[in-house]
Amino acid sequence: MENSITYRVYGKYALFSDPITRVGGEKTSLFIPTYQALVGVTESCYWKPTIRWVIDAVRVLNPIRTESKGLRPINYGGGNDLSYATYLADVSYVVKAHFEQNLNRPDLADDYIEHKHYWIAKRCLEKGGRRDIFLGTRECSAYIEPCDFDQDKGFYKDYGVMDFGLQFHSFSYPDDNGEGKFLARFWRPKMVDGVIEFCRPEEC
Repeated sequence: MENSITYRVYGKYALFSDPITRVGGEKTSLFIPTYQALVGVTESCYWKPTIRWVIDAVRVLNPIRTESKGLRPINYGGGNDLSYATYLADVSYVVKAHFEQNLNRPDLADDYIEHKHYWIAKRCLEKGGRRDIFLGTRECSAYIEPCDFDQDKGFYKDYGVMDFGLQFHSFSYPDDNGEGKFLARFWRPKMVDGVIEFCRPEEC
C-alpha cells in the first residue's frame, strides 16, 4: 500500500522561530523549516487521530533571504507594544512525508486502512488542503500543491553541505510519545545540495 505524499509549499513569508528565543516578543526565523512546522503544514492538508505524519525530507528551492518588519503587538496590560520580527522572504519548499498508524490510539485500530487514508490525503492535497496553510506563524499564509520531489532541483542543487548547528526539531506531546511528558527535541541539521533529510523525533 502507498502511504506517502510529496508536495510543494510556498509563500511570501515564513517564520520558523525557536520557542526558546521568542520570550520578550522579538521573533527571528531559523534559516530552514523545522520538522514541527512541516508536520503542521501536512496536518493542515489532512489529519486524522488514526494516523501520525512523519516528515522524511525537504528540498529548499529558493535562496535563503531574510526581511525584518516592525510590529505593534497588543500589550496584555493595555495598548500596543513595539517589536521587530525577522522573516524568511519568498520561500518555496518541496516536502516528502508519510503516515504511520498512531499506536497510542488502539481504540482506532480498525480505522487504520492505508489505502483509504492515502487516497483521502491525495485528494485533499490536490484541493490545496483541508485547512488554511501557514509557514510557522499565522501571518505567514502559504499555498500547497502536489509535485514530484526531484521535479525542481532548486537554487542549492550543487551547493554542497551546509551545517546549521543545534536547533529546534519538534515538540513531543504526551498523547504522541506514550510517556505522559511534553518534550522539546533538538538536532543538528545538514543540508546537502538543497535537501535536508530529517531524523525521526525519537532519534533526536
